[in-house]
Amino acid sequence: MVNALILSGDRGEDGKSKALLKISSRYMVEYVIDSLKQSGCVNRIFIVGDEVLKKEIGHLVDGIVEPGNSIIENIRKGIEEIGDYKTPLIVCTSDIPMVNGEAIRDFVDRCREKGLELGYPIIDKRLNDEKYPEVKRTYVKMKEGTFTGGNILYMHPSIVERCTEKADKLVEYRKKPFKMGKVLGFTFLLRLAIGMLSIPAVEKKIYEMFSVKGSAIDTPYPEIGNDVDKADDVEFVLKHINKTA
Repeated sequence: MVNALILSGDRGEDGKSKALLKISSRYMVEYVIDSLKQSGCVNRIFIVGDEVLKKEIGHLVDGIVEPGNSIIENIRKGIEEIGDYKTPLIVCTSDIPMVNGEAIRDFVDRCREKGLELGYPIIDKRLNDEKYPEVKRTYVKMKEGTFTGGNILYMHPSIVERCTEKADKLVEYRKKPFKMGKVLGFTFLLRLAIGMLSIPAVEKKIYEMFSVKGSAIDTPYPEIGNDVDKADDVEFVLKHINKTA
C-alpha cells in the first residue's frame, strides 16, 4: 500500500483552485480521488488546499494540508501531515480527471518491482497519438524514443530531506538555462536538447545528484499525463467520459 498526496493546482480566473473546476456535475479533483480509491493500493489520501477546497471536498479525503510557497514545500508539509515516513507516497496533480485506478495501480506496481525510491511515469508519443490524436503535449526526444511526462510521482518519504535543496534549485532555475546548466552540467543539457540522451543516463544523473534510486516508468496509460489546462481540454474530457460511461 501507498499513501497519496494531491496537489490542488493553480487558481482560475474566479480565484478558486483548479481542483474545483466543474466537469459535468462533479469537481475535477473528485475524479482523481475516486481513481486513487479504486486503485486498491492507496491507504490514505491527503490534499493540499485552502478552506474553500476543504469545505467542498474535505469529507472525501483523510486530511487537508495548508499550502506552502512551492511544490517542494507542499510535499514536505504533506509528508509531515500524513506522519508516515515508512510507507511510499504518490504525489499527483488534481487536473488529470481521465486517470483511472488501473493506471495508478500499474504505475505503483512497476515502481515497487524495481525497488525504487523515486519513480516518474513517461508516455511514448506513439501511444498517445494512437489513443488520443487530438491531445497536444510537450515531448522530449530521447535515444529510446519521444516521450512526455505524467502527472504522478512515486517517492519514499525518507528522500525528501536529502533532496530538498537541489530540487528547490532545479525548480527555481527551470527558466534560467545558464544556472540550470551549472546544476545539471552543460553537456548533459546539450545531449538532452539534441535528443542524444538515454533514459539510463538520466537515471544515473538523478543518483549522482540526489543519491536516490530513481527510474522513469514507461507507462501504457497515457491518461496519467492528460491534464486539463484550458476550455478545450474540458470538452475533450467530457467526450471521453460520455464515451466510457
